[in-house]
Formats: sequence, structure tokens, C-alpha cells
Amino acid sequence: MTDRQDLQAFYPFGRLNRLLEGVPTGLSPAADGKPILLSLGEPQNQPPAFVAEELSREAAGWSRYPPPKGQDTYRDACRDWLIRRYGLPDDMLDAKQHLYPLPGTREGLFFSVLSMTPLVEAGADRPALLIPNPCYHVYAGAALAAGADPVMVPATRAIGFLPDYASLDPRDLDRAGLCILCSPANPQGSVANLGQLKHLITLARQHDFVAAFDECYSEIYSTSAPPGALQAAAELGGSLDNILVFHSLSKRSSAPGLRCGFVAGDPKLIAQLGSALQIGGAGVPLPVQAAGTRLWQDEAHVEVNRERYNRNFDVAERLIGSRFEFARPAGGFFLWLNVGNGEEAAKALWREAAIKVVPGAYMSKGEGAENPGDAYIRVALVYDAPLTEAALTRLCQIL
Repeated sequence: MTDRQDLQAFYPFGRLNRLLEGVPTGLSPAADGKPILLSLGEPQNQPPAFVAEELSREAAGWSRYPPPKGQDTYRDACRDWLIRRYGLPDDMLDAKQHLYPLPGTREGLFFSVLSMTPLVEAGADRPALLIPNPCYHVYAGAALAAGADPVMVPATRAIGFLPDYASLDPRDLDRAGLCILCSPANPQGSVANLGQLKHLITLARQHDFVAAFDECYSEIYSTSAPPGALQAAAELGGSLDNILVFHSLSKRSSAPGLRCGFVAGDPKLIAQLGSALQIGGAGVPLPVQAAGTRLWQDEAHVEVNRERYNRNFDVAERLIGSRFEFARPAGGFFLWLNVGNGEEAAKALWREAAIKVVPGAYMSKGEGAENPGDAYIRVALVYDAPLTEAALTRLCQIL
């Protein structure tokens, strides 16, 4: 955890490729002899046609560097969406102070850790970054790059697959620079309720760390729309102190290649993050902001998208039943299945059906049984329902 050159150690897809290297694979009858990549959380359906129209209409903008803080129209669209989606007071967010465009959430989260981890003198305790275990690999990689001490907090089945940050030693809370919560969670699909969100915000203010909320899966859910951190902040009086909230169009609008999202929250933190991004980040191109503006303004395509994923979960529920500790997740589009040994299951699925999944241990920290993901695989339900059914049928037969 101390070698900053070893960032690849946290990249699950590189580890997966090394695991499967040399494993002979049969052709997948479910996909006409082609591999089925259930490993990558990449939507396989297309965004609305108007995205291409906007990119074409605003093509002159490709020759210009985008302003770092983005265009007013884009920030206004993001603010208006947040107000509609979470029922916020109209005057709670100022688009110029409280929002900043991002090329997705990954870059914003990474740069937040880099820019908000305090420097320490040699021999002093390193600042802590509080992270769920298991988690999205960018969190741990960012801690390593920033020289922070990643404190991995279990998010296991026994506690509802969400980390209990309040259970930490107060000394870890006091030395924390940031704390990250992903809701709906990647990989388990668990959703934090308003009480849990408010509790974390209060904890962040008591111990003076940044509470960073990764809400990139917020619009993919089974029944109830997940609450958000800004909604919790509104119920606590409306202050944005110590809060950063990250959103993206990658999952919501099936537009991961667009690289378009935003961060909202504490204006001091937004300015601090913005300074770092202006030095080493990439702005959101003007044509992309135009397409993103329309996507944040439109809900029809999101409803269609959400229904598509719910059909996949209907298939999973029917085929898997109670096996592998399956439970329909409250949000996101992953299955988190207990198969006994994630690596062996991943090899078997690749060898016998050319189906690729991620061993849960590659998203967690710990050795063997001490690793909360060791027994699991993560399965991304990103294809259409017929291919999902064929793939899950083979998965159940093999495992």
C-alpha cells in the first residue's frame, strides 16, 4: 500500500486478464460463439438519438478548449435536475458556486482525493481515506496515489452491504481527510437510507473530513428512487459544508463514452477541486456539454433504460432463485453472488462458456477468508434480456 507505482494492483480488470491468461475457453453458445463480458459495467444499449444531433449541431466547439467551469447552460441543467430529482429548495444550489462539470465521476473522485489529502511531515501519521470494502477500484488507487492510508471498512451481508463508518476508532475519524460512500453500492447494489446519509454528514462535520457521495447509479433501481446526500443535507438545514456529491450520465443515460457528469456541494471544496482539475484534469468539451444538457433535461429515456435493467433482474430472479445468496439489489445493475470461491468460479465460467465475470476478491482488501469479497463474483447485467437469460442459464448450469 506504500508503493505509488503499483496502482495496477487495484485494477481488477488487469488482474482478471492475468487470471484467465492461458485458460482455454470454449465458444459461448449463448452469444453465437463470442465471449460474453459480464465483467465490465458498461451499458450495451445506446443513448438517445438526440445525443448525436447535439454533437453535430455544436461541432464548431471541438476546436475550442472548454472553459474549466463549464457553460452556464450545462451547470443550470445539472442544478435543475438535482432540484427536481431530490425535491430540493429552489435556492439551495447556486450553479456557479456549487457545481462543477466533470468527464464522468471517476476523474472527479480521483482528483478529490489527490487535492484534499493533506501533506504530512516524515514520520507523522498519514491522513486516512475511509473506503467501503469491497469498493470501486478508483477509491483505493486514489488513496495510494495521494499517499493516504486507506482504511477499508467492511460492507458485508451481515450489515446490509454498507460500511458502518461510525464504528471506527475515533482516531481514524479524526485523521480522515475524506470518506467515500457509494449508494447504490458497486458491487452489491445496496442503498443507504436518509437516516444513514444524514448520520454520515453529521459525522463528517464532527470530525472535519469530506464526505464524498458517489451516486452514479442513482437512476437505476427496482422500486423506489434512492435518496441522495443533497436531500439529506436539505433535511439537516440546507448547509453543504463537508459534502461532495458525484453524478454521471454513463449509467443513467447509457453514455459512458460521452464522458460527462458533475460534482455538487460545498463551494470551498468545489473551488479546491476545480483548481486541481484546471492543472491536471480534462474539461468537458463544448459539444459534449450541449448533449449533456439535453440528457439531464430528459427523463423519458431514463425510464426506458431503468425498465430494461428491471427486465434483466426479473430474469435473474427467476433463474437463480435463492441460490448463491441471491437477493434482488435495490439499485445498480450488478449481481453479487456467493459462489464459494470467486476466482475458481471466474475460471470455470471462462473455460466452459466464455463468460467473463469479476472475482469479488479483486474489489476487496484482505487475504482468503479475511477478504469480504473472496467468495463472490460480480456479474454485470448490461445486455438485453434474451442474452442475459442465455448467459445466466449457462452460469447456473456451470456453477
